Amino acid sequence: MARTAAFFDIDGTISRTGLIAQMFKKMIKFELIDESYWFADVKPSFSKWSKRMGSYDDYLMKMVNIYNKSLKDVQPSQIEHIARRVIEQQGDYVYVFTRDRIRMHKEKGHMIIAVSGSPQELVARMAKKFGMDDYRGTVFPVGEDGCYTGDCIPMWDSDSKRGAILDLAERHDIDLSSSFSYGDTSGDRSMLKLVGNPYAINPTRELIKAIKEDSELHQKTKIIVERKDVIYHLHVDNISFTD
Repeated sequence: MARTAAFFDIDGTISRTGLIAQMFKKMIKFELIDESYWFADVKPSFSKWSKRMGSYDDYLMKMVNIYNKSLKDVQPSQIEHIARRVIEQQGDYVYVFTRDRIRMHKEKGHMIIAVSGSPQELVARMAKKFGMDDYRGTVFPVGEDGCYTGDCIPMWDSDSKRGAILDLAERHDIDLSSSFSYGDTSGDRSMLKLVGNPYAINPTRELIKAIKEDSELHQKTKIIVERKDVIYHLHVDNISFTD
């Protein structure tokens, strides 16, 4: 008998803090990333996004590109150490709604699976922390010398997440029509569309636009916004954009 699963993005969906951003900052502290990259490339995009004058996706990609480039010739043990510290310090800063949904899905016997654009080292530790059954994250391959090659197999874009979920569904005999997914950015669009019960958690403008423009997503996607100690259930038609 096919199983029901719940697929969760992590950054911005489970975690209230950007775990990849925390990873980036610790890599600067450990001198694995040159601090000048933050001031020259990432900080301007972060400032635009935080002032709501730029997109989160632009800020994320700037950070990911530098992260990837800086990994070349670094040993995995160094990244594992940083990932462990990030989850120890930030792993409990999560949204109440998604934390409760993870518990609910476990009580119902559903599979819990993380599908996140964060580095797989981070995703693996977050999945373990929340007792998940499987996970997929961005993979940075290791060469024969035991160091990162500087290559990247992404999991932050919609096409990659679609492939991952289809593979997971086949591997675990999952009925996607009865399954759930939770995401917050445009990269989660396919993850939401593939399942019968999608939830957009504190969605970005880009994801809201995608939901509005896609008749299937428009019909079935539930919008959740959590601010302070209040959880709002919204309908996409009642959401408008500021200039």
